[in-house]
Amino acid sequence: MLAGSRLNTQILILFLVLVADVSTALGVVYTRHQTRQLAVELSALEARQDEGLAEWSRLQIEQGWLADASHIETKAREVLRMQEPDETHILVVRP
Repeated sequence: MLAGSRLNTQILILFLVLVADVSTALGVVYTRHQTRQLAVELSALEARQDEGLAEWSRLQIEQGWLADASHIETKAREVLRMQEPDETHILVVRP
């Protein structure tokens, strides 16, 4: 009877070790899967960040070009048909 009890204890321990081993393996698989998903998401976000930085750089260049005095003067002359007044029509007001 003692031998049977000892055999049952060994089988129970073996079963518990097997369950723990399978649980650990599943945990490793799940963790690797999550890691891969997060790596893909990180890569996509970094690409999006690069696109945003490129767009920001283009907008900075465009803003500089649009704020340039010669560009403003050209637009005023061509689009609005403005012209520089004669010197006799210029009035300087001082505070």
